[in-house]
Amino acid sequence: MPEASPAARTATAPQLRFGKIDDLSSRVAAAVDGARQFLFSQQHEEGYWCGELEADTTLESDYILVHTLLGTGNPERFRKAANYILQHQNEDGGWGIYPGGPANISACVKAYFALKLVGYKPDHPALERARKKILEMGGVTQVNTFTKIYLCFLGQYDYDAVPAIPPEIVLFPNWFWFNIYEISSWSRAILVPLSICYAKKPFRKIPDEMGIEELFVGGREKSKLRLRWADKLISWRNFFLCLDRITHWFEAVHIRPLRSVALRKAEQWMLERFEMSDGLGGIYPSIVNSIVAMRCLGYSLDDPQVIRALDEFEKLGIEEGDTFRMQPCKSPVWDTAYALFALGESGVPTNDPRLVKCADWILQKQVRTPGDWKVKNKKGQPGGWYFEFNNEFYPDVDDSAMVCLALSHAEHPNGRYQHESVQRAIDWILSMQCRNGGWASFDKNNDRMVFQYVPFADHNAMLDPATVDITGRILEMLATYGYDKSHPAVKHAIEFIRKEQEPDGAWFGRWGVNYIYGTSLVLRGLEAVGVDEHEPFVQQAAEWLRMVQNPDGGWGESCLSYDDASQKGVGPSTPSQTAWAIMGLLAANDTRSDCVAKGIAYLLRTQKKDGSWDEPHYTGTGFPRVFYLMYHMYRQYFPLIALTSYAKVMAAK
Repeated sequence: MPEASPAARTATAPQLRFGKIDDLSSRVAAAVDGARQFLFSQQHEEGYWCGELEADTTLESDYILVHTLLGTGNPERFRKAANYILQHQNEDGGWGIYPGGPANISACVKAYFALKLVGYKPDHPALERARKKILEMGGVTQVNTFTKIYLCFLGQYDYDAVPAIPPEIVLFPNWFWFNIYEISSWSRAILVPLSICYAKKPFRKIPDEMGIEELFVGGREKSKLRLRWADKLISWRNFFLCLDRITHWFEAVHIRPLRSVALRKAEQWMLERFEMSDGLGGIYPSIVNSIVAMRCLGYSLDDPQVIRALDEFEKLGIEEGDTFRMQPCKSPVWDTAYALFALGESGVPTNDPRLVKCADWILQKQVRTPGDWKVKNKKGQPGGWYFEFNNEFYPDVDDSAMVCLALSHAEHPNGRYQHESVQRAIDWILSMQCRNGGWASFDKNNDRMVFQYVPFADHNAMLDPATVDITGRILEMLATYGYDKSHPAVKHAIEFIRKEQEPDGAWFGRWGVNYIYGTSLVLRGLEAVGVDEHEPFVQQAAEWLRMVQNPDGGWGESCLSYDDASQKGVGPSTPSQTAWAIMGLLAANDTRSDCVAKGIAYLLRTQKKDGSWDEPHYTGTGFPRVFYLMYHMYRQYFPLIALTSYAKVMAAK
């Protein structure tokens, strides 16, 4: 006889007291119990959680490209990476940046080139289909700047045709209109080492048969490799393109009086941020760029800094069977905070040894030294948390708020230590509030929107402006520690949220896909600080959530909603997005409509026998329109939170 799922069997959950038990509440309690047991089964011995962070095939392609440049590639690993790339090719021959997504020209060109570097021939069926698709999309010249520079490394594009990233930008003082601290922290960590690469122009000759001449429409010699001017003569794009052309002219005639000073400053900046981190910035692209930059500066492969950076890079890899894939980074602090919060919300006692161990691990990760954020927040004192295992220079506000929320569900033996740590974090978070009332992720007032027109800013994440999803989470956290809507910072945040609401009632989700995520976090934050759920703008948001529910009872939204406003709230149902919608509706005090009950039924129906859920779609956002993520643990802890929230509402009836 097959084993019943946790949702189907009647089980006791001693930590939960939901009052009168009927059939539905019994099934919910069983589902909660199963989800809780599964989550505990994923806890590491040291007390933390860390699920896989999955992205698109550009990571595997870059892995092959960069190791080819460095001459450090492992042929067997290349072969397995190629297998993984081929497994993700679309039927039309291209590669998307999320499952089911349309072909992306940069991802396609990188994949094609990587496969040729591994040894695939142009007449291979996969490459034939890919080549046809790439040429239909305009060929190599349509890829983004970072892809063009990587192609330059192996002689497949011209350095004088890519947007200039001169290392002299690190010399601009912090008070200057444009300086590296006016761009997002991740762009900073990516661009500083890349500016060294641009200055040194690394090159490795590869056999002609491995090149991608066939991907240029009409041939490389006849292609217009430079960025095109905007149709509107007087525009920021054309202004920055003029500066770019001037910079290239200075490069061509070797007028670079500050180049050596700039390179030393960029090197020093980079090396300083290697300390107390899992590689520069703790993220894939900046780690890769830093390795190439060090080699450009003359560091040998057996230099301790290069060895360490390569080691951190390889740690992101996952070898499984006959495939190899890379993660963009690791997410232990984020996953641990949410797992702890979900388990605490579900009724696990605060003194449970597993939660205490978790709290002890995460408290040790608190940042106690100044980082890049200090440049624009001179009065703030360290106290935040980062995303990865180690990334001392880059704590982020979102993680810090989530850790504080999580710690409200744990009771560390040293209560004073925990209290002081949380208070430091709250003080730091409050100091990071932007002038418009919202909170951004890594910096304060990083919103000079004109810089999105800089030619090398086509990764669509040049800035780090305040967002409503982070702001909503912070309101929920502040309320947990006694702040309400009368506090000046909370008042200012509510004003920001109201101004950012879409005409249809939804809110944009910067760090999760997409409007379902943003709307849910805002509604939870507003409820927590005491905003009346009868407020028209709150009920308008709840009505939007009800309107976009799928016939199967769940909710889903594709990454396509970042490109096409008509796709807001549209997509196949997923456990995480269904959980977000339920959490948002319950925060708006929707306990009467059928929508919540149908959403709960969807979660119960889709839960697996071991208490977990499956989720094939990406619901995490890296850079909107450019880079998306699948957090493998989102499908586990968000449904647990939603089911628990529903159970509490049912018990209160």
